[in-house]
Amino acid sequence: QVQLVESGGGLVQAGGALRLSCAASEDAYESPVVAWLRQAPGKEREFVASTAWTGRQNEYYANSVKGRFTISRDSTRKMAYLQMSGLKPEDTAIYYCAVGKGWPVPVQYHYWGQGAQVTVSS
Repeated sequence: QVQLVESGGGLVQAGGALRLSCAASEDAYESPVVAWLRQAPGKEREFVASTAWTGRQNEYYANSVKGRFTISRDSTRKMAYLQMSGLKPEDTAIYYCAVGKGWPVPVQYHYWGQGAQVTVSS
C-alpha cells in the first residue's frame, strides 16, 4: 500500500515558484511529524523542512531554504505542502515527503513518498 504520494514537481526558471503536495494514508498520518527532504544529483539526501500533523503548527527549516520555502499541512485532508519561492539552480533535486518521529528533525522516518523532481534552470 502506498502511504505517501507527492505531486507538483516540474521545471521552473530561477526566481520562480512551485508548490509540492503530499497526500498521506491513514497509516502515514499516525506518524507525528511530516517532513520534506531532497536529494540532488551526486549528493546525499538532506532535510528541508518539517511540521507536526496536529496541534500548534510549528515549522522548522534548513538554513538553505529559510525565508524562501514554507511548509504547511491540512490535517483534515491529511495533506502536506511545500511552497517554494525564490528558487535557485541549487534547489534542483528530487524532493521527498516523509513521516516519522522526532522534533524538529525526525530521527526515524516511517514512510517515504516516491519523490518529485524539481528542476530550476538558470
